[in-house]
Amino acid sequence: MSWLSDALTSLPDGNEAAAQSVRGRAEEVLRPLGALARLDDLAVHLARWQGTTAPTVTRPAALIFAADHGVARDSAVSAYPVEVTAAMLEAFRAQRSTINAFARVVGAQVHAVDVGVGRPTADIRTASAMDHERFAACVKAGRSAVEALDADVLVLGEMGIGNTTVAAAVSASLFRDLPPSAWVGRGTGVDDDGLARKVDAVTIAVARISSVTDPLDVLREVGGAELVAMAAAIVAARRRHLPVVLDGFVVTAAAAVLWVVRPDALDHCVVAHCSAEGGHRKLLERLGRQPLLDLGLRLGEGSGAMAVVPLLAMACAGVTEVPTFGEWFG
Repeated sequence: MSWLSDALTSLPDGNEAAAQSVRGRAEEVLRPLGALARLDDLAVHLARWQGTTAPTVTRPAALIFAADHGVARDSAVSAYPVEVTAAMLEAFRAQRSTINAFARVVGAQVHAVDVGVGRPTADIRTASAMDHERFAACVKAGRSAVEALDADVLVLGEMGIGNTTVAAAVSASLFRDLPPSAWVGRGTGVDDDGLARKVDAVTIAVARISSVTDPLDVLREVGGAELVAMAAAIVAARRRHLPVVLDGFVVTAAAAVLWVVRPDALDHCVVAHCSAEGGHRKLLERLGRQPLLDLGLRLGEGSGAMAVVPLLAMACAGVTEVPTFGEWFG
């Protein structure tokens, strides 16, 4: 865990001068003051983290981390078999999935990263999801994927049958004032019996690690390989001053681990949407984050996050390409 824990102690700040310059321009642009306030906030956010007074979204990229889960292999906590993860990874790489279609519309790259397809973690009900060596390998995969990008905005997504179960276990272990059942939803659409199995799995896993208090240890114990990689990717993006767009419940659960360690760890992130999973809304409330969209989405893959990329681009254009009153009227 050394790189991730060490990096969290020395996160760079954004460029406040660039942010304030764009904020000032937004207040003078040729329209009523505050008419596009939330979009203006997005332009300011991108200016802060891109470090420029002319923020743009011209090179968006998505990283989709995929992995299998022992709890899904050993218990029917999903409406789909675990083999679907591998099939979807193939679809990502063939440019045939929903996230690929969305990306083509907005001119984004999609990179699918295998961090455990066909190599499931241990069943979180009975054992640590991964040992320290595998945790470190997942951190390295997330970090390396970000460092290899040529992008000005990063969309984060995931694929892993059973990963709403582990996201619920992580969330319940981080925020123990609510019962584990409060964090469990239907995921891909399990029936009542499947939902009961999910609740049981999460309850047992959370009880197993009742004495674990370190958030990164929580992630290693009851998380998944893709959650670890995404947590590392968020931190790696911060070190590159690369703005991040968070997708749904699973991505937000990975991000919440960082937030518990350090509440400003997500300052470079925006939350794309609130998914249909009740646990996602609860997490966003804990993080004090308001999603840009609330469409009841529950696909994953970074699809909801990709859907807000045009909003980010328009937010920038609405400030940088529109004259101020002074420029227009002389």
